[in-house]
Formats: sequence, structure tokens, C-alpha cells
Amino acid sequence: MQIVHTIADLRAALAGRGRPAFVPTMGNLHEGHLSLVQQARLHGDVVVASIFVNRLQFLPHEDFDSYPRTFDADCAKLEAQGCDIVFAPKEKDLYPEPQTFKIQPDAQLADILEGHFRPGFFTGVCTVVMKLFQVVFATTGGGVAVFGKKDYQQLMVIRRMVQQFALPIEVIGCPTTRADSGLALSSRNGYLSDEQRVQAMALSQALKALADAARQGGDLAELEARAMADLRAKGWEPDYLTVRQRSNLLTPADATTGDLVALGAARLGSTRLIDNLEF
Repeated sequence: MQIVHTIADLRAALAGRGRPAFVPTMGNLHEGHLSLVQQARLHGDVVVASIFVNRLQFLPHEDFDSYPRTFDADCAKLEAQGCDIVFAPKEKDLYPEPQTFKIQPDAQLADILEGHFRPGFFTGVCTVVMKLFQVVFATTGGGVAVFGKKDYQQLMVIRRMVQQFALPIEVIGCPTTRADSGLALSSRNGYLSDEQRVQAMALSQALKALADAARQGGDLAELEARAMADLRAKGWEPDYLTVRQRSNLLTPADATTGDLVALGAARLGSTRLIDNLEF
């Protein structure tokens, strides 16, 4: 497995190796990330994973400085999964000058839910992903990019960006990897205490209960408010628990039918967790 740090070195490493399958990460890898690498191996000639903690997608009060950097352990895990190339740029390698040109995603999709509670988040995500796509695919004629469905709205935003810019990239979304308890694996789960890990199951359970209730009918706003109140009573601080259409994340006119998704974000202690459930 090659480890490269500069754009020039990555492009040199990719030369003549066919169609890349790319897995962008911020490091601190868990089994969910590794499942994306496994999927990538099925879809490309050479598997590339990036490790880069992107300052642009963190708000000033968020955990950019404290976000776990576990580079050596991450590389060992990636090599064990058959990753071919790790691209691990320093900030000056990816942003040699201030990134004043940014990607502004469609507000209808990106300013709701996560975008509402984390203003500017998807601008930061789209900007770094577009730059990484250019770095990986500009000299290869395109390829495949693999993302997890745990970040459901992010996956939708990136797919829409790829579509609107006619990028020669196939975006593949992979199911959320969960612990035996049902907790969605996340790099931020490491912030949880043992007691909180047990409590954290309540988020996925709340989404399942909300989805079941929505299918039975009733006022969706009332069901969502009740789900929020129930989670708050268990010691959480929820930002949202909601049912949306999978196609556009708008509120459905009728939740008893159709392809829907329940999405939630809430804080347990100081740790903010997100999850979703398609139904």
C-alpha cells in the first residue's frame, strides 16, 4: 500500500492503474469505513482512500481541534482491507492558498436538517469533496466514489452535485454499519462513556418508533414532536427527528405510503449523533 501526501504524488501513483474507486474519510476509522473500502474493491481497478480532517466543514464551536487523529492505526486498517493508495494531504497540500472559491449547494436540499443546525456545513463538504474528486479523477477519466448512508443528507447533496456538474463519477451509497446494539458506528462514538453507549441505542429506537407510527397515519408533525419529547425525557437534546421523502428530503403529504426515511440528530452529553432509517 502506498501512502502519498501531495496531489502530484497521488496522480503519479494513479498513472496507468485504470479506474479508481475512491473512499474519502476524515480518519479515526471504524468498521463502517472499512466496509466502504470492501465495496470499493468491487467497483474499481485501484482503491484510493483519503484521510483529511477538513476545517471548512466545522463550525467555530465544533470539534476540529479535538477530532481524533489516528493516522498509523488507520493506515494499518486500510492496508488489511486491501486499500492500494492512501492520500493523506496536510492542509497546505490540499489548500496551498485560502480556498476562496467554494461550492454552494442547492439551499432547498442543503439548508434544511443538518444544514439548518450546522450553517455552512454542506458548503465545506461540497468544496472539499469537489477538490478531492478533481485530485483523484481528473487524470483518470472518472471512476467510482463510495459513501456511507449514515450521512444520508450528505450523500444526497454529493449525488446532486455530481449530477449537476456532469462529473464522470458513479456515487455508490452503502448501508450503515451498526454495533450489535443497533448503534450506528461513528467516529464520534469514541466520545461516549460506557454508560452513554448503552443510552445511545435510544436514537435508532426512536427513529424506528417514529417510522412505525408514521406508517399508521396521524398528524406527522405531532408524531415528530412526540418523538422529540420522548427522547428529551431520556436525557437527550434533540435537534430534529423527522420523516421525509427519500427523493428530495421534503415532508411527505402522506406518510402511510411511499419511499420515506426517518432522520434524527441529537446530543447525548456533549456528543452529537445522527442516524436514519429508510422505510
